[in-house]
Amino acid sequence: MADGTKDALSSNQMWGGRFASGPDAIMEEINASIGFDKKLYAQDIRGSIAHATMLAEKGIISSEDKDKIITGLNTIMSEIEQGSFQFSRKLEDIHMNIEAKLADIIGAAAGRLHTARSRNDQVALDFRLWVKEELAKTEKMLSDLIAAFLDRAEEHADTVMPGFTHLQTAQPVTFGHHCMAYVEMFGRDRARVRHAIDHLDESPIGAAALAGTPYPIDRHMTAKALGFREPTRNSIDTVSDRDFALEFLSVAAICAMHLSRLAEEIVIWSTPQFGFVRLSDAFSTGSSIMPQKKNPDAAELVRAKTGRINGSLVALLTVMKGLPLAYSKDMQEDKEQVFDAAENLELAIAAMTGMMRDMTIRTDRMRQAAGAGYSTATDLADWLVREVNLPFREAHHVTGRAVALAESKSCDLSELSLAELQEINPAITDGVFNVLSVDASVASRTSFGGTAPAEVRKQIAWWRARN
Repeated sequence: MADGTKDALSSNQMWGGRFASGPDAIMEEINASIGFDKKLYAQDIRGSIAHATMLAEKGIISSEDKDKIITGLNTIMSEIEQGSFQFSRKLEDIHMNIEAKLADIIGAAAGRLHTARSRNDQVALDFRLWVKEELAKTEKMLSDLIAAFLDRAEEHADTVMPGFTHLQTAQPVTFGHHCMAYVEMFGRDRARVRHAIDHLDESPIGAAALAGTPYPIDRHMTAKALGFREPTRNSIDTVSDRDFALEFLSVAAICAMHLSRLAEEIVIWSTPQFGFVRLSDAFSTGSSIMPQKKNPDAAELVRAKTGRINGSLVALLTVMKGLPLAYSKDMQEDKEQVFDAAENLELAIAAMTGMMRDMTIRTDRMRQAAGAGYSTATDLADWLVREVNLPFREAHHVTGRAVALAESKSCDLSELSLAELQEINPAITDGVFNVLSVDASVASRTSFGGTAPAEVRKQIAWWRARN
């Protein structure tokens, strides 16, 4: 064996395994993006049709070539959608796969399509279009989730439950009011989605590699044709910008966090110890060994997906943090993070919408728990301020003594006698018992945004008008 042959074999063994053919195989593997960016085929074809139309309008290519290009692109679209298109890793990405196929179909005219553009602005365009469409889908799904909460809030505007701080019973609230807290959260998420759409609504095509182009193109024409508000204003920034992807991931991460908080509550509420809700078989599973178990798997998986979505945001932030202007190949790592986050956010929102509409609310268990833990203690303190004119801090002290007495007697505040309460403060009258029930407590919280059923219904009406 010649020394050179031995060296080559040794080198290939060092590269190892699936890369046995050496550096070329590694380069193909690391460079190719067609495995994931083929998801952008519709956006790529749409952008190319708009670009070819503009080139012909400006006299840069002939109308005949434009018509051939558009016919060929529509043929490719049909092949991809029918599943007969053959993607090639050797052609690296969706752009080159489509361009090569176009040349096979229409010949030399295909070579004119890439006039006055680069893969740099082409990929920026495709990705922006995809993210914009995904954000529109997310907006609709959030509206559906909000509608589910509004329906449950209206159904349970009077249903009393314990409100918690530190996961300890704090004050009685209504389940309708609790639902409306999530309406506010997901309403903010939807507002962020709308802002992100507005922020990215600029067309990158025409920025070319990084410096623009000497051809007399009309970027406003292509922007309008593709549904953008206007073209981007700096060609260097255009091809190096992935803020729109980061904003999508930021929106997704915040929304996933809200979904996770809700999922955590559903997990807790569905335990036998709480028993506030009962999940249907559609959103829970049994145990392989314990027949009595009904596990809230859908909620747990929604909770888990938050980590995955957060990871996508951190990954892309890390990719972008050290890149000099303009384009770098590092940016090829942007799409898988966004695609994965989008898929999992869609699934999480859909699952939570289904659970909210499907779950059984156990109002009896909620009411029973609402009065536990001396949840109306603050109502007693507020009554002492209003009716006896005590300073709140003194009223707080009196109430604390009343709670201690009730604890020692293993009874509720409302079960203490008037005489016992008057031993703590002789100014207390039997009128105090009007505020010590959970129903009286929630009915009294009439401040704007409070838990009183009438106030909850006002907020439901406000949101229905805007959803």
